[in-house]
Amino acid sequence: MASGGQRDHAADTTTTQVITSLIERGQTVATAESMTAGAVCARLTSVAGASAAVRGGLIVYATELKARLAGVDGELLRRHGPVHPEVATELAGGAVTVCGADWGLAVTGVAGPGPQDGIPSGTVHLAVAGPGVRAVRTLRSAADRAGVRAASVAAAVELLREHLH
Repeated sequence: MASGGQRDHAADTTTTQVITSLIERGQTVATAESMTAGAVCARLTSVAGASAAVRGGLIVYATELKARLAGVDGELLRRHGPVHPEVATELAGGAVTVCGADWGLAVTGVAGPGPQDGIPSGTVHLAVAGPGVRAVRTLRSAADRAGVRAASVAAAVELLREHLH
């Protein structure tokens, strides 16, 4: 199998570890996703038994939905735009609140093919919120649109795994 398939297998292993850990802890997760449009939640629910740990997700592709559905501060969005580390952090917290989950996982970024509002394609902010945890990570990728999205999904699941272990 090509290296891409090996990466997919590793991501599946990570996802299984995340779901298993959540179930063992009796905890739940929800997502708030912009550029990945639900792909993180889809990855999490690809694991058998995920319904015991995954509450759901918010797809907040449009900027105004980040505020209306996920509770991101409107002034923050006006000041910095939708692709910003603080926006990712508020999205993760919004997923926790709106979906009634223990953990929130968020993605906002520019998948491309070109820049958005002066932010280069491949810039992605991921955030996790959970019991005593608020963390954000920024990715920069030179991949094409599909590659940026795939890398973002894998990185989001890995970010949650790191905070669960």
